[in-house]
Amino acid sequence: MFEQFERIKEEMRTVYLHDQRPWMIGFSGGKDSTMLCQLVFEMLEELPAAQRKKKIYIVTSDTMVENPIVKRYMHRMSTAINLASAEKKLNIEAHIIYPEIRQSFWSLVIGLGYPTPEPPGFRWCTERLKINPSNSFIYNTIKKSGEVVILLGVRKSESAARARSISSHEIEGKILTPHNDIPKAYIYSPLSKIPNDIVWSYLLRNGGTSAWSTDNNYLYSLYQGESLGEEESVIGETDRDKLSITGNSRFGCWICTMVKEDKSLKNFIDHGAEELVPLRDFRNWLVELRKNPDARDYRRRNGSVYKMPSGEFGRGPFTMESRREILRRLLLLEERTGFELIGLEELKMIDSLWEDEGDLTRRALVDLYFEVKGTRLPWDRYKRAKYGRDTIALIEELCGKYEVPFDLMSKLMIAVDNSKFYTRTAVAAKDVQRILNEGWLHFDQIQEGLRNENQSN
Repeated sequence: MFEQFERIKEEMRTVYLHDQRPWMIGFSGGKDSTMLCQLVFEMLEELPAAQRKKKIYIVTSDTMVENPIVKRYMHRMSTAINLASAEKKLNIEAHIIYPEIRQSFWSLVIGLGYPTPEPPGFRWCTERLKINPSNSFIYNTIKKSGEVVILLGVRKSESAARARSISSHEIEGKILTPHNDIPKAYIYSPLSKIPNDIVWSYLLRNGGTSAWSTDNNYLYSLYQGESLGEEESVIGETDRDKLSITGNSRFGCWICTMVKEDKSLKNFIDHGAEELVPLRDFRNWLVELRKNPDARDYRRRNGSVYKMPSGEFGRGPFTMESRREILRRLLLLEERTGFELIGLEELKMIDSLWEDEGDLTRRALVDLYFEVKGTRLPWDRYKRAKYGRDTIALIEELCGKYEVPFDLMSKLMIAVDNSKFYTRTAVAAKDVQRILNEGWLHFDQIQEGLRNENQSN
């Protein structure tokens, strides 16, 4: 039954020994990427140690909003792979890659107020959380090595759509195919013709022990009760239209708002993971919050406004009040579940973004954190208000008296204060102009245009 795996390993061995181009494997923790890594391990172990010269990178993408159960599993696998590789001298390195902190899900949603992703077209998450970090790792590898071969665990038997996608990338008579988007990167899909029915049989043989000494029976348990289609792979596949929605895959983001119901979370809960129920409830609340017009500003982040066919103004980012409520509930969720759902680096980034948004107290986030957690953030002691509370209250009073928006005045004051050490006044002037355009002048101009349009009709 397993003869074809021997043929695959033989082909792998030929490709491996052909040149010195490093290999890269996108490891999601699912059955197909596990299968691919298993075969690579076995192929290398069958080679003489002197021939194991090629570097192989096994890359796992942690979006920082992964299902906590799966996240724990993937990190454990990465550690086990590195230990086994070192012991067996296989020249394999497992890496966990993350999005840039400023581009993380919570930095964008809570820090900048990005509306959560929404089908069909408002999907900013995959590119920022998965594709960009993966591509960055690939480009860095190419920079060091000249070229790279990307191994994919995708199989034609997974689905008709995936089969078409794989076939479209194949070049008749060639084992490696050029990457569509990344120069000097080549795709190798050794498992493309493996049927579903023998994948588990192979992984669970020998008691289910993997080549790096973990238990594939646990992986199998994660799949129980669910008939999966595609296993998402981002490494090597940068066309967003060809990526499965994360919430439809086994190993997706727990906060995914691209689907009506997160089947992955539901399946885990249905099979006993009751600790995930609060996460599902929070996710559902966030979906509803996005629909609430009062929770969002009528201005986009660039200051533009637009009207919907109904004549009502469209909605832009979450208001500052909404963002504070999202963070408060997220911190409470951490306390309730014991899961780490937002990291210190993200909190520090959000703190900085909120300060730029007009927090004259400079303490909105650190005080909220203390209120919920009862402990102080490491940088709490350094957060001193730019102005006293009495001064801030007076500014707010004067803004009301002279009909100047307080949030606009706050941003202007912060911008001027941040540029006070520059010798060139042009720096401050540029920031002031940007804030005015983004915040209010742009809106006034659009309003005037709308009035003129209405008068002409």
